Amino acid sequence: MTNLSAGLLMFDDAEGPLAVLLVHPGGPFFRNKDDGFWSLPKGLPVPDEDLQAAAIREFQEETGLVAPPPYFDLGEVRQKGGKRVHAWACRGKLPQDFVLQCNTFEMLWPPRSGRMQTFPEVDQAKMFLATHAKVKINAAQVVLVERLEALLTGSGPLTAGAKHDG
Repeated sequence: MTNLSAGLLMFDDAEGPLAVLLVHPGGPFFRNKDDGFWSLPKGLPVPDEDLQAAAIREFQEETGLVAPPPYFDLGEVRQKGGKRVHAWACRGKLPQDFVLQCNTFEMLWPPRSGRMQTFPEVDQAKMFLATHAKVKINAAQVVLVERLEALLTGSGPLTAGAKHDG
């Protein structure tokens, strides 16, 4: 299951245009990369873990936030490198006093230095208007934002088959 991730796209449509929460990957490889490098919070399920449960867990591990139900199934996309991402959406807001809390990872840095350094898994989390999110997010994940828009407006194929789990 290593080529399958589960993620959660938190959205806010209560006070105006649709906004979604995206995260920026941490570590030295993504330091100066912006457009096309953000993502919904996602990660790998542990063996025998339900995908939706993995999405909810990964959301909390990458943001420090608890994702409120209900959860709307947005389906699956395949990224350029072959990784599949199955996503759900949930309504929510970033607290005014939000401080990003996420897991860290260690890697040899700089290369061939012999030194291990610790980096945050995610270095930023922000709400973006849907139109702006489509520029920031990984190109393969744009369709997840579009599916959410269709679901919310009642114009997309997910309206009849959307799961309202929680």
